Amino acid sequence: MMVKWGIVLLGIGVLSGCVVVPTGPNVMVLPTPGKPFEVFQGDEAVCRQYAQSQIGLEPAEAANQSVVTSGAVGTVLGAAVGALIGAGVGNPGAGAAIGGGSGLVLGSASGASASGASAATLQSRYDIAYIQCMYAKGNQVPGVAVAPSAPSASSARSTPPPPPPGLPPPPPPGIVPPR
Repeated sequence: MMVKWGIVLLGIGVLSGCVVVPTGPNVMVLPTPGKPFEVFQGDEAVCRQYAQSQIGLEPAEAANQSVVTSGAVGTVLGAAVGALIGAGVGNPGAGAAIGGGSGLVLGSASGASASGASAATLQSRYDIAYIQCMYAKGNQVPGVAVAPSAPSASSARSTPPPPPPGLPPPPPPGIVPPR
């Protein structure tokens, strides 16, 4: 009977650690019209690497670390609490085993939930860094307005517009106009 429950608990713990997280950008970026596709592919590879360096690790890697850590902590805490409760009723070994198993299940389940949240946060940071890089390389990001271009040398030297027609406004009160 105890072996059956152990196998069931182990299976639940292992399955709760299965979190699928994307390992690349979740955003669409398009090449600028006229940009060769090979150049766009090079930009894309560089920007994926840049985004990866900004978060420090892949979102899936962080999610797996969260699940494993939570499962291990849950097992240790469950075994400790189970041993204390088991000692109170005269059987600390059985209490530790039951507590460890239930701690593994609950820790793994909470770890899977936490890993999903941490993976979503990392994915968002990854996407932002990727978009910034691709935009800086001149690619089109749908939903992002085109940045105004710097004024050209000819437009910077142009003459200002003429003043409006008519008489100038009177000076403020107390100011003597120049003659």
